[in-house]
Amino acid sequence: MESTKKYHIVHPLLFAIFPVLFLYSQNKEYVPVVETLLPAAVTVIFMMLLMLILGLALRNYEKAAIIVSLFLILFFSYGHIFRYGWGELRVVRHRYLIPASGVLYICGVCALLRMRRGLRNFTRFLNFFSIFLVAFSVTDVGIYKIKTIGDLPHGTDRIEVREKGARVLNTGKSPDIYYIIFDRYGSSGVMKEYYDYDNSEFIDFLSETGFYVASESKANYLKTVHSLASSLNMEYINYLCDELGEECNNWAPLHSILQDYKVWRFLRSRGYKFVHFGSWYNATHMNKYADINISYSHALPEFMSVLYRTTILAPVIDRFGFNDHQIHYNRVLFKFKKLADMARIKEPKFVFAHMLTPHAPYVFDRNGDFLTPELRRRLSQRERYIEQIICINEMIEELVETLLSDSEMPPVIVLQSDEGPLPRRYARDELNFNWNTASEGECREKMGILNAYYLPGVDKAVLYPEISPVNTFRVIFNLYFDTRHALLPDRCYAFEDQKHPYKFFDVTDKTK
Repeated sequence: MESTKKYHIVHPLLFAIFPVLFLYSQNKEYVPVVETLLPAAVTVIFMMLLMLILGLALRNYEKAAIIVSLFLILFFSYGHIFRYGWGELRVVRHRYLIPASGVLYICGVCALLRMRRGLRNFTRFLNFFSIFLVAFSVTDVGIYKIKTIGDLPHGTDRIEVREKGARVLNTGKSPDIYYIIFDRYGSSGVMKEYYDYDNSEFIDFLSETGFYVASESKANYLKTVHSLASSLNMEYINYLCDELGEECNNWAPLHSILQDYKVWRFLRSRGYKFVHFGSWYNATHMNKYADINISYSHALPEFMSVLYRTTILAPVIDRFGFNDHQIHYNRVLFKFKKLADMARIKEPKFVFAHMLTPHAPYVFDRNGDFLTPELRRRLSQRERYIEQIICINEMIEELVETLLSDSEMPPVIVLQSDEGPLPRRYARDELNFNWNTASEGECREKMGILNAYYLPGVDKAVLYPEISPVNTFRVIFNLYFDTRHALLPDRCYAFEDQKHPYKFFDVTDKTK
C-alpha cells in the first residue's frame, strides 16, 4: 500500500459535507441550521462506509478516496446538471443522462485503477479544491450570520396575553376550534376571473351548512409565512420592518413568531389542547409548543427533500412510484383522515392544520384519483389547479360533515387560505419578481382568498364580506370569550421581492 503519511486525504469528507453546506448557503434566509444536521450526518456516514469498503478491497486508500470523491461529485451534482443542462420538465432525458453518467464514471474508475504512478498531485488538487468549496460556503454563511445577529424579535412581549377572565357562551363548555389553511385557495371572484371556473356549488354548500363566507376577503400578505404570522398573532407584522430594516433578508424572525404566537398562548391559558398538523414546508413542519404534532411520516422535511432532488437517486426512485407527487397525494389524504378523527378527542382543543393544497404539486384529478404524469402533461397549469380544487372541495365537504356530526358540541371551524394562486409572471420567477411592478390584476389574483367561518351559537352580525385573516381570532375571541379586541382595518401588503421580505407597501387599492 502506498504511503500517505506525509499528507492528509480530506477531500472525501469535504465533498460529502459540501452539498449540504452549499444548499444551506443558498437558502440560509429561510432554513434553520438545525435542518442541516441530519442530512450532513447521513452523507458523512455514507462516505465513511464507501471509504471503508473500497479501502479494504483495493488496499490503496488514496485511490479509494478519489473514487469516493468522484462518486460524491456525480451523485450530488446530477440534479443540478439535469435541471440546468437538460430542462427538468423533459423527464424522458433521464433515460439517456443516467446511463451516460454511469458509463463516464466507470471509465474514469477503470482508468484510475490501471494507473501505477502515484496520485499525490491529484490528491492534493482535490484537497485544495474541496477546501476552497467548503471555505467559500462557510464564509458566505458566516458573513450572513454575523449580519443577522439580533434579528430575532425582541423577547415575547408582543405575544403576551393580557385579557383576564374567560367566558364560553351557551353551554359553559369550550368549543373546539379548527383553523384549517388551504394554501393558495383563491376566492370565487379569482376563480371566475382568472380560471373561468364557477365555484358557487361549493360556496353554496358552505352557506347552507351554516358557514359565513366572506366573499370579498383578501389576504393581508402575499406569502404563507407572513400571512400566518399575522393571523395567528392577530396583528399586522409591519413592525418587523422597523426592527430589522428594509434590507434585511433573514426569514428566521418570521419563523420564530409563527412558532410562538398569541392564539395558542391564549387558548392554552383557557385549558385547550394544542394540535398542530404539519406540512413539508419548513415554517409549519412542526410546532415545538404543540401538545400533539401530526405529520405524514413518509415525507421528508423540505430541506432534505430539496437535497434529495439534487441526487442521481431521485429519478431512479421515481421510476418505482416513490416520488414527490405520490408522497404529496398520500400526505393530503392522510391529513384529511386524521383531521376527521379529531372530534374523538374529548377535551377542548385548538387544531391548526396547514394543508398544502390546492398549492402545487397538482396530484389530484377531479375524482380524487392520482394525477398521472401522462395526464399532468396534457393539462395546463390552470387546468391542473381546477382539477385539484374540484377534488379538494369534495374532501372539505366530507370533513365538515364529519366534524359537525361527531363533535359533542358544535365546533368553531375556520376554512381559510393564506394566499391566492400564483399569477403567471410571478410563477415563472418567484425569487426575483418585484411586486412594485405588479399589475392590479396580478394583485387581485394573488390576494383574493377563501375565508369561511362556522361560528355556532353566536351572533355573526359582526362578520362582513371584506373581513381578512388578521381579524379572524379577534372576532372569535370576542364572540366566545370575554375579550374586547378592536377590529383592525383590512389591508393588503406586499413586499418588494424574496430578498426584501420586510420591505412592505400597501397594495389594497390594487386588489379592488
